[in-house]
Amino acid sequence: MCEPDSSRQKTPMTPDSIAAYERPARVASYDADMDMMHPNRHKMVEIALEILPFDPQSTITALDLGTGTGFFTQRFLERFPRATVISVDGSRSMVELARTRLVFLTARVDFRIGDFRQLHDMIPETECGEVVFSSYALHHLNRKEKVEVFRQALVFLKPEGWLINADIVRSESKLIEERIQQVRVDGIVRRGRAIDPRFRDAAATRQFLDELEATDQDQPLPVEQDLQVLRDAGFTHVSVFWSEYREVVIGGRK
Repeated sequence: MCEPDSSRQKTPMTPDSIAAYERPARVASYDADMDMMHPNRHKMVEIALEILPFDPQSTITALDLGTGTGFFTQRFLERFPRATVISVDGSRSMVELARTRLVFLTARVDFRIGDFRQLHDMIPETECGEVVFSSYALHHLNRKEKVEVFRQALVFLKPEGWLINADIVRSESKLIEERIQQVRVDGIVRRGRAIDPRFRDAAATRQFLDELEATDQDQPLPVEQDLQVLRDAGFTHVSVFWSEYREVVIGGRK
């Protein structure tokens, strides 16, 4: 039996943030946009999977927080062919895309539509697993919300289970953050200007990113705070496994 949950500022994530992922145009272009804006995500997922200390043939269960189009879940199931995944996402439209991506793997996926801040409403205390993972989802939460989500994730995990998060962070330094954002915009323009008018130049790209982040209510923390959030939630062996500019793979063990 799983360990019972003993716990029941910046702006909290609101339903509007989830609703942003129900818009048809956003859903249709999501994976292409992610590859344009976050080309490291393929590498990040591979590193996250390498960190997990389980035999590839293990019969393990994972919980995916914010499944989106199923990008991470697909690679997890390919890496661990006897594993199953509990998929949690608040957007029905994104879940339908995930079902399409995972068409040959859906027998090993339990899709649950709901707000991952309320895991205790979707995951019974008797349901346990060895892994919790997430990618590009938890930066929508403020610090307090993250601590609570991680505490609920800890309850789901069996002893010595792992949580791995591939996500974005921000710099404590305004100067460094501005420079990183310039590097970010330059990269998107370089990759996208010939194929997407939204990214035709730096000004258009910056406007697109500002509007997107306002709609999504992004609120990334500095990596030092993200690590402390994991510790505050009860995780041990907390570490950064990979980082580049504003993207990191971090995690810890129960």
